[in-house]
This record gives sequence, C-alpha cells and structure tokens, in this order.
Amino acid sequence: MWIDTHCHLDAHEFGNESVAQAALAQGQGVGMIVIPAVETANFSIVARLAASVGNACYALGIHPIYVPHAEEDHLRVLREQVAAAMGDPRFVALGEIGLDFFIPMLTEPAMREKQIYFFREQLKIARDFGLPVLTHVRRSQDVVLKHVRQIRPNGGIAHAFNGSEQQAKGYIDIGFKLGFGGAMTFTRALQIRRLAAELPLEAIVLETDAPDISPSWVHPGRNSPDQIPRIGAVLAELRGLTVQQVAAATSANARAILPRMQIVGFG
Repeated sequence: MWIDTHCHLDAHEFGNESVAQAALAQGQGVGMIVIPAVETANFSIVARLAASVGNACYALGIHPIYVPHAEEDHLRVLREQVAAAMGDPRFVALGEIGLDFFIPMLTEPAMREKQIYFFREQLKIARDFGLPVLTHVRRSQDVVLKHVRQIRPNGGIAHAFNGSEQQAKGYIDIGFKLGFGGAMTFTRALQIRRLAAELPLEAIVLETDAPDISPSWVHPGRNSPDQIPRIGAVLAELRGLTVQQVAAATSANARAILPRMQIVGFG
C-alpha cells in the first residue's frame, strides 16, 4: 500500500469529484491521503472531506501564498482549531505552512517579514501541541531551516523538496522527511532525480501535491492521488529497488513522521 503525504483533494480543480478521486486512488493501492489546509476558510472543508472517505486524513495551517490576506486573529483561530482537532483521529499535522520567495509579490520586504512571522507563529503552535509540520519551501530552503531549527516542532516533511544535497542533509539532521513527487519523473530534473536516488531511503516520502506538480505522463494535465504508485515506480527504478520495497519503505517513513496517522489506521 502507498501513502500520498500531500494532496489538495479539496481544490476546486476536482469539482465534485474529490470523493471519487479518493476511491480511485484507494483502488490503486493508496491507503492514505494527507489533505493539508491552506487558510482558515478551508479548515472545516478539509476536515469534513477527510471524514467522508476511508483513506484520508488532514492538516491545518495557513499557506504562505494566503498570508497576504491573513490577519493576526487567524493565528488565534488556528490555535483554537488545532486544540479542538486534537480529539479527531484524522488530524495529523500542522500544514501547509512555510515560506515562498518565488512569487514576486511575496518577496517584497514587508511581505517577506509577514511570511516569516506567520511561519514562526505556526511553528510555535506545532511545537506546543507536539505536532509535525508540512512545510512549503520554495526558494527558501535555508530560511525555513533556520526557523525550524530555532523553534523545533515535532519533525515534519519538506514538501516538494527541490534543494541541494547539503540542504537535504540539514532537514534530515533535524528529523524531517523529504517529499518527492511528480517533478522526480522528468528526465531533465537531474538534481531531484540524483537526490531521490542517493539520499537515505528512510528520509523519503511520496506525494502528489495534486492537482499540481503533475508527473511527466500527465503534464500539463491535472494531477491526482491515484498517480502515487506510478511515481513510486519511478523512485524504485532510480534506486534499483522493487516497487514493493519502495511502497513499504516510503509508507513506513510517512507513518513514522506523522504518528497520529496510525490512530486512523492504514490500508
């Protein structure tokens, strides 16, 4: 069985097909899908969606792209919602949170500082509740590492990892896993493929980021969680392992970094 550690199953691109997409993925052997929130407005949506299918769990957080419109009070709402969600077995992490220094508007000095503030405050919430984090890291590897090292949540996943070997080791050293997905399937993605092949297998988890980051055979179409087995097969080929070995290892890694997932059950 497989685990998709990052899938925006509630995204509008799925329309009214979200439940059907989860069922399709389950039919392909995807035993669990992690659905991260991106803003306070979809906290209840991801929780309800995870509860409505047999193979999903969720995370709560404010995504850096939504920080420009976020208010200080949203951090209070997040803390309160996390406290309430601790009693929900399908709640597994804080996320999606992080830093995005790719979008020009988000790199303006005031917005950069606001991003960092919201990231740090959310890391503190994760630390206070003993939760792992799902981090958005785009052109911000070293800055994200700096703040995670300072605040020390209970581990996490560097989603859609696209950094250097040194940065990868930095995340591994603080107990994080690295998320690999569709980008790894493109033959031109030499650095990502090299890291996927050479980093310790116990540091790697699989993800789709659906509906985004489609694998090569779907691009530029909509990504979906049922693609995880085929993405996993690419990882197996890169590492010279069997598909079964990769499924077992990456799923064990996901359960280790997201321990509340085991409350839900798997497979």
